[in-house]
Amino acid sequence: MKDESTVNRELFARIPAVDQLLQLPAVKQLCTVNPEQYVTNCVRRSIEEVRQAIKDGAVAQATDLPGEDELVERIENLVSEGLGHKLMRAVNGAGVILHTGLGRAPLAPSAQAALQEATARYCILATERGSGKRGDRNRHTAEMLREITGAEDSLIVNNNSAAVILALNTFGLGRESIVSRGELVEIGGAFRVPDVMQRSGTIMVEVGTTNKTHLRDYQAAVTENSAVLLKVHTSNYRIEGFHQEVSIRELRQLADEKGLTIIHDIGSGAMIDLTRWGLNYEPTVPEAIRDGADVVSFSGDKLLGGPQCGVIIGRREMIDRMKRNPLMRAFRCDKLINSALDGTLKLFLDPDRLPETHPIYRMMTEPFETVNRRARRIARRIREVSGDQIEVRVEDGVTEMGSGALPARPIVSRVVSLKARKLSAERLALSLRLSDPPLFTRIEEDRVIIDARTIADDEVRLIGGIFAGCTGDRFDPKKWSNRAMSAALKLDIRGDDKLPALG
Repeated sequence: MKDESTVNRELFARIPAVDQLLQLPAVKQLCTVNPEQYVTNCVRRSIEEVRQAIKDGAVAQATDLPGEDELVERIENLVSEGLGHKLMRAVNGAGVILHTGLGRAPLAPSAQAALQEATARYCILATERGSGKRGDRNRHTAEMLREITGAEDSLIVNNNSAAVILALNTFGLGRESIVSRGELVEIGGAFRVPDVMQRSGTIMVEVGTTNKTHLRDYQAAVTENSAVLLKVHTSNYRIEGFHQEVSIRELRQLADEKGLTIIHDIGSGAMIDLTRWGLNYEPTVPEAIRDGADVVSFSGDKLLGGPQCGVIIGRREMIDRMKRNPLMRAFRCDKLINSALDGTLKLFLDPDRLPETHPIYRMMTEPFETVNRRARRIARRIREVSGDQIEVRVEDGVTEMGSGALPARPIVSRVVSLKARKLSAERLALSLRLSDPPLFTRIEEDRVIIDARTIADDEVRLIGGIFAGCTGDRFDPKKWSNRAMSAALKLDIRGDDKLPALG
């Protein structure tokens, strides 16, 4: 009886050589449309995967070895995965408007046009046209932000955490920054306000309790080493009931008496009062300036609906000091962010038209009946291609704003609820995520849910095509091949039902 090492040597000997696989017509074709060295590397990787499978015992006999066709398919998939579009388009049926995993806010057409203008050729990012000398890259959005918020000046950094660090480091380095315990929030990715404050170099002084903080708490905490009064909008959670916080107006009087700087992290960056559309109230950026904050920071990709960045606005002398901070070079943004932000800000000059001009405001404010009609169109498309393989219902649902904006304030919606005859909800959702483009959904009570509020009108037909590509007799092996199978196996999804076909 052969020992394991002998069997493994015999199996290794049966694996085709790199040169042998490179001579196959399908692999030669890959080399004509892709960099030859990269294809060769993918061939080597596919061989190494087989060798590793033998070492791990997953391949124990010759009949377990992949044939040439399977190896070629593995090579094609490796090339596709490596050279394909990583940030590919996705369809958001998950019912989260600012979906962090899907890139948060889709950019408005005006922002897309500005981005194209700034990136297709050279642009005047940091050059003064009159003198030809080096200029301030923040000037491109400064005038727009002054007009919209009433702030004297502004600064753009790569996200709101960077904005808070920069402000605290500039005005509170080595000195005390006083903050309410009820505002020491944790944002996404386990990133906490106390951690941000520590990294900035300021000394955190907590006052009050989780649910109640009074002006006298701040007053009692002020010492000769105090520099900053920090207020953080708890945008990702709400305290209901026995609750009290100190307003910026109240803090303004204390700051003037003691010579302190008020920094307000307002988080989501609402520019206008959302109650005009029947949504819940959210503190706005212009209000923070009017109430007396020296420095206000917020995200560019939340309720502003622009690119990921942090926006800092406030008194001119404060902004000038932050511009001179050595950290500014590490936090500054490039032409992509500045141009897309400029194209987004222009929309807020005409706030009444935001539901027409801005994607996230369309989703937030769209009438229920409009969403209902879209849901019915989606349901009809799915029924057309899936027949009796999927039970399709249109039901009431809710859409979440996401990304810590408008927490616990869902927006009423209509959803398409799906139950496959031969697939679990997890399998169906996986099949849809592995489509091209991927369709992201959510699962509720063993049913796959597609929220019509986060679907655009021009995506309804696309959804029909996605279902046609992964269900029933219309399954297209050229679109799916073994890539879907491999991804499912990596996720350790088991079952006797066939993936991705439903029939």
